[in-house]
Amino acid sequence: MEPESLYNLLQAPGKVDPPAAETLAQGEKRKYLPPTSRKDPRFEELQKALMEWINTELLPEHIVVRSLEEDMFDGLILHHLFQKLAGLKLNVEEIALTSASQRRKLTVVLEAANKSLQVEESQAKWSVESIFNKDLLATLHLLVALAKRFQPSLPLPANVQVEVITMESTKSGLKSEKSVEQLTECR
Repeated sequence: MEPESLYNLLQAPGKVDPPAAETLAQGEKRKYLPPTSRKDPRFEELQKALMEWINTELLPEHIVVRSLEEDMFDGLILHHLFQKLAGLKLNVEEIALTSASQRRKLTVVLEAANKSLQVEESQAKWSVESIFNKDLLATLHLLVALAKRFQPSLPLPANVQVEVITMESTKSGLKSEKSVEQLTECR
């Protein structure tokens, strides 16, 4: 299969249009969700449950999440959510308008979240880059971990798995690999 036609079959986790092959630097790997994974009812149910949970938690602050990719990437909502859940005040600017200040804010929030979750950055299934680039899988992994840590009774759908395609740019071209990623545990 030609790389271009493969790209046409894929949908990037945080983007409607997958990036062109030339945007993948040599040696770089990127995960994509095929449309069938995005439309899986259990995957959609997980997203809905997490959005309802966040909206309930942040209702007193009049914050409403409509899209996990679009609303979480800059760190603002994660900042409010983490402070409320952990009962901590993070030393970071409230409103970050520039891309650089949004990344700084997200870095501070994720460092605090990782510490609270007792997750080493290298072991986390999310990163500043992935969240900032609106990677839905990374965002979901983070939110599920926060929910399990701070609200273990939250009724998330069990055993949510999605098929993921990992693309890697090599010297000889693009290499793809299918795998299944577990988002929530079996009960």
